[in-house]
Amino acid sequence: MKNIHNSLFFLSILLLSLPMAVRAQDDDRTLREVIEAVRVGWIEADGRPFRKHFLDFEGARYFEGGGQNAGLTDLIEHHVEPEAEAFESFSLDFSNIEIHIETGFAWALVDTEIRAKLKSDGREIHNKGRGTYLFRKIGPEWKIVHTNSASRPVKAEQHKH
Repeated sequence: MKNIHNSLFFLSILLLSLPMAVRAQDDDRTLREVIEAVRVGWIEADGRPFRKHFLDFEGARYFEGGGQNAGLTDLIEHHVEPEAEAFESFSLDFSNIEIHIETGFAWALVDTEIRAKLKSDGREIHNKGRGTYLFRKIGPEWKIVHTNSASRPVKAEQHKH
């Protein structure tokens, strides 16, 4: 009888933990979708995914390539949208995305690769680096509260590999 009670206890624990596992998978998928929407927003110089997925709050700051944008409007109007005019071509790829989820908080680490050609002088840019996205759960939605991205030029010998 004791074994039956132990088995029932462990079965009920397992059944109770299933919804949490499903929610974690849903959150992971949602966070990856948000990151992809923002990546496409960068490529298309479109501020709409940023307005949808970032939490716009007083004191918000976003770091890109050693620079800083203070607030969401600053990020969109002085960084995201102007890039469409600066580049003849532009691509941004994310890989090795790691998602870490806590209660009401999450962060993502991404490897980045940027390729661009400047309109002004035809110079080609090829950088690789890393990015971090910090998220906060607001009601049912995940919102980005901070980003940090840094990259370096790919050296000629790296192109050979």
